Amino acid sequence: MDLAYVCEWERWPKSTHCPSVPLACAWSCRNLIAFTTDLRNDDQDLTRMIHILDTEHPWDVHSVNSEHSEAITCLEWDQSGSRLLSADADGQIKCWSMADHLANSWESHVGSLVEGDPIVALSWLHNGVKLALHVEKSGASSFGEKFSRVKFSPSLTLFGGKPMEGWIAVTVSGLVTVSLLKPSGQVLTSTESLCRLRGRVALADIAFTGGGNIVVATADGSSASPVQFYKVCVSVVSEKCRIDTEILPSLFMRCTTDLNRKDKFPAITHLKFLARDMSEQVLLCASSQTSSIVECWSLRKEGLPVNNVFQQISPVVGDKQPMILKWRILSATNDLDRVSAVALPKLPISLTNTDLKVASDTQFYPGLGLALAFHDGSVHIVHRLSLQSMAVFYSSAAPRAADEPAIKRPRTAGPAVHFKAMQLSWTSLALVGIDNHGKLSMLRISPSMGHTLDVSLALRHLLFLLEYCMVTGYDWWDTLLHVQPGMVQSLVEKLHEEYTRQNAALQQVLSTRILAMKASLCKLSPCTVARVCDYHAKLFLVAVSSTLKSLLRPHFLNTPDKSPGDRLTEVCTKITDADIDKVMINLKTEEFVLDMNTLQALQQLLQWVGDFVLYLLASLPNQGSPLRPGHSFLRDGTSLGMLRELMVVIRIWGLLKPSCLPVYTATSDTQDSMSLLFRLLTKLWICCRDEGPTSEPDEALVDECCLLPSQLLIPSLDWLPVSDGLVSRLQPKQPLRLHFGKAPTLPTSASTLQLDGLIRAPGQPKIDHLRRLHLGAYPTEECKTCTRCGCVTMLRSPNKTTAVKQWEQRWIKNCVCGGLWRRVPLSYP
Repeated sequence: MDLAYVCEWERWPKSTHCPSVPLACAWSCRNLIAFTTDLRNDDQDLTRMIHILDTEHPWDVHSVNSEHSEAITCLEWDQSGSRLLSADADGQIKCWSMADHLANSWESHVGSLVEGDPIVALSWLHNGVKLALHVEKSGASSFGEKFSRVKFSPSLTLFGGKPMEGWIAVTVSGLVTVSLLKPSGQVLTSTESLCRLRGRVALADIAFTGGGNIVVATADGSSASPVQFYKVCVSVVSEKCRIDTEILPSLFMRCTTDLNRKDKFPAITHLKFLARDMSEQVLLCASSQTSSIVECWSLRKEGLPVNNVFQQISPVVGDKQPMILKWRILSATNDLDRVSAVALPKLPISLTNTDLKVASDTQFYPGLGLALAFHDGSVHIVHRLSLQSMAVFYSSAAPRAADEPAIKRPRTAGPAVHFKAMQLSWTSLALVGIDNHGKLSMLRISPSMGHTLDVSLALRHLLFLLEYCMVTGYDWWDTLLHVQPGMVQSLVEKLHEEYTRQNAALQQVLSTRILAMKASLCKLSPCTVARVCDYHAKLFLVAVSSTLKSLLRPHFLNTPDKSPGDRLTEVCTKITDADIDKVMINLKTEEFVLDMNTLQALQQLLQWVGDFVLYLLASLPNQGSPLRPGHSFLRDGTSLGMLRELMVVIRIWGLLKPSCLPVYTATSDTQDSMSLLFRLLTKLWICCRDEGPTSEPDEALVDECCLLPSQLLIPSLDWLPVSDGLVSRLQPKQPLRLHFGKAPTLPTSASTLQLDGLIRAPGQPKIDHLRRLHLGAYPTEECKTCTRCGCVTMLRSPNKTTAVKQWEQRWIKNCVCGGLWRRVPLSYP
């Protein structure tokens, strides 16, 4: 484990951010982090703040006044990472969602209230989706073998089996409250007592069973009292929410049954299920003022022994033996320093056997470790079943021996800086901690969990987790933290190799996601940074092609099965003629008829296609230089075929509306630029198309491409959005020091090398990367930028045409690369 970066608050003269008590923190699958602080003014009044930041730009924190009257006790992200629940000590629960789909703009419109009753546990209802990772099958070829869909019922279903959205919370007085979000937008809330005899609930946690039930664990805070478990069933009867509860077997902590240590750990300070969908395993921590002990328990079915007298009357045969559910302790630690925070893994690793021997022998893997933070400032990663130490991190400059007894460690003069709240990322490769000074620390957790691994095994771990992110759609930023420049080439090749092994349907679903993943990987190495441009251009080309083809409509409704777009592909593949007009004759041009305003509104996209084709052909003579952007397209038959189809479509639309055609600056007025480019493009495509054998472009084609700069003005393409993110600038063992609200001056990254098309001088005109419009050096329109690739686009649409709206609607939630949007302030000279 090592520190990646630290982000802290600037001290303001009139107001200061201070850690809230209790401190809440949550990490979403989109790598957004939410945490709380209290803002104190001159009159010592506290404002409860919720801060939401993206891990790539932690300084760009969005701080929102939660308007909670009491301390915020819980924060909880939903499965999609786009909504956040907050609950406070007055029983108020708020649901926050993105305003305009921006990661740094949040608002709350719905919520629920259990007046005056503090919330101690909170969770979204389960949607029934669970994808398990099979570590032992990480070498299998099929994604279906590595990641299997586990049969898991949603907590509540609507008509047709659709999961109903909502949340469940437990209060300090022993109430359970459920709020359901109806499709109409209304909130249906119901509250019920966990059991008839209500008592104080100091700690609670919520988990889900495969059968659709909910399990709630509660403790009153005293280690002398039992930890109680309840089964909760939620249903909707006559438009009302109904809650049924049932008592399950309880347990007493082992440390309280030991006479020698009966009163040594008087308080239970942490109570957590090992996973939200694993209600059979629970982690407990009991503490004194100076030390703690951690225990892991498992719920098992055991045979109930039957007295011999009853055996003679009615012998037990086979499976008829009576069974009973009983909690059994799996493991326990020795005396530790006082635990200040616990973080549990979110990775649903499938363990074929939860037996302790198997658990301790299992290969060390990220999802198998949980994090414990101590008051002395250290953080330990321990195995989630055996509780064996796997990795240690010390916040102080002088690390101590891991096996040094707690009692021998020298006491510092004042209280040590320690994490009050922690969260593991969704792949367990990163850990965020908020300390008692309100500072945020980002830690890398090695895939080997502190154990020495050879490079090939480390690569296999990272590859496996990248594949998991590709299948689930989770953000993979935390995986990139561990990719060294020397690993990039191997990872990209292996990722492509595994992708091509999947069936055609799955490949089509994942086609854009793997391009975005390759682009983010290539950004980490100076040797592959030019390929980032190619991957982004490929993503944009695929999007343009599918959008333009979707505008084509069959002339008659009772047409054959194939759509106009499919017929276009078929004709362009079959007819290899280099004359664009001869290819066009074979198409039904009536299917290409569009409204004149629509054609004019699409001109910028059509211009990009024309400029891109011209740039590629003009760069063919320099194909020996892989550092030049566009290099990979010269051997990509699929992409060249796509460009060829688009050239035909543009040619037909140009007959309807000449002003929609790409504009070229030619040396001769009589020259038909599109025919010339199509002819050269076809010759290049024939050399590397899928159907025929791959061959090198002949000298005549290269010579003609050499003449292009003297016939047409070669455009300068705006290839790569300038990204101000951290991941490509983070150096091992050299943590960055950052401040909230203050953009840092970051060290030079690989993507700022002096490569053609990658450098943008200060004051150079900016471009809207989605609409291909020039914004000027200092845009006057509000813009948003992608949190991952840096793509910039205007927040509001300047065009009201239906076709343009259709194009813009594709990117309303996510960028071309799948990253989230964040609002950027207007820049002035």
